[in-house]
Amino acid sequence: MPTRVQAAGASTTPATIKLPSGTAALVNGVAIQQAQVENVLRASRQPDTPQLRQAIRHDLIARELLRQKAEKQHYNKKPEVQAAVDAAKINAETQLYLKDNIHPEPVTDAQVKARYDSIIASLGQEEYKPRTIVVGDRAAADGVLAKLKAGAAFDALAREVSLAPNKAAGGEVPWMSLKTPLTEGQTQGFPMDVAKAMVALPAGGVSAEPIAAGSQWVILKLDARRPTQVPSFDQAKDTIRQQLQALALEQASAQFVGGLLKGATIQQ
Repeated sequence: MPTRVQAAGASTTPATIKLPSGTAALVNGVAIQQAQVENVLRASRQPDTPQLRQAIRHDLIARELLRQKAEKQHYNKKPEVQAAVDAAKINAETQLYLKDNIHPEPVTDAQVKARYDSIIASLGQEEYKPRTIVVGDRAAADGVLAKLKAGAAFDALAREVSLAPNKAAGGEVPWMSLKTPLTEGQTQGFPMDVAKAMVALPAGGVSAEPIAAGSQWVILKLDARRPTQVPSFDQAKDTIRQQLQALALEQASAQFVGGLLKGATIQQ
């Protein structure tokens, strides 16, 4: 089927010219392979449509045009580009070396089931959907509470002032289930005082006072609470297996690197 490709500043391929097999486009004689289109399509995780394929093809054409222009002006010889190339090379060869030399222990069905049972045993009767705003001192925390009492939106304030990584999500924290009475080390990573305040709040409630958490202060809101939703083993097993495999790979990597360190001469 004749192919017509067009991008900003590029001439149109005549409809009578047939592209080589496996080629999506030719840009000043340089081939863009169909495999490149397929790779971008898979990475996008969007439905495969002719419109999306055309958009990907146009983007690849534009990138190739830019690459050609930059190379003609010797940007490929600039120190910044050389440093990026060297970093990419090191990363690629390191990742391939690790893939070929690190062999984690296989995760067994028994390990998956044992992990599932452990998770289920740790769940309480209720689960909670909190939001947090974390600030560095009591005065800032009091200021946040004053703004909330004056009608400010909790999520907007979290995005504005919170120091926590979840600030971009408006302070949102995933659903968590806690066993009560609470015990130290079983609070899903929440400081004990914050967990105590959370389980005492009604849905929609905000902590009346800032809560000390180490050197920081937390203002807590409970979006919702509900009976704990317990997934069946069949629903959870694939996710648990992936988590255990990632952990096994991490452990095997640490052991492998530890062995390299023991045999190396390192001066710091």
